[in-house]
Amino acid sequence: MIKRSARAILLTDNGELLLIKRTKPGQQPYWTAPGGGVENTDASVEAALYRELAEELGARVADASQVFLVSMPAEGGVSLQHIFAARLSKIDEQARSGEEYADPSRGGYELERVDLRSEALSAVDLKPAVLKEFILANRDALLAEVALAP
Repeated sequence: MIKRSARAILLTDNGELLLIKRTKPGQQPYWTAPGGGVENTDASVEAALYRELAEELGARVADASQVFLVSMPAEGGVSLQHIFAARLSKIDEQARSGEEYADPSRGGYELERVDLRSEALSAVDLKPAVLKEFILANRDALLAEVALAP
């Protein structure tokens, strides 16, 4: 069984990478790219990305393009994460509405911004680690992909 998800390397006009800091009781915090699972009702993986960004961040993005694919073993099969590069066009944190916000036992979902043009990302425990490696190795290309070239 393949479990698909869509995540965004989501950049602001200032070249900041928007990440979600996850805190769970009894665990060290870690960061993840915004996004989530593809549902049967989603018309496509890209449609799932737009829906997830609206739910998790209250965000709209401009022209997302898939730039990376992460495959990992998962319970009962394979997890396939479609990673898109996108530029943030609007955000309303008050509109966050995903089910994770209704259940405090799931921990915290804090939005953080990391300057992609600096070395700040090196200190962040971004999961999966292969995504962090990809972003660091391709930062100039990612900035150019969303028209924020240095």
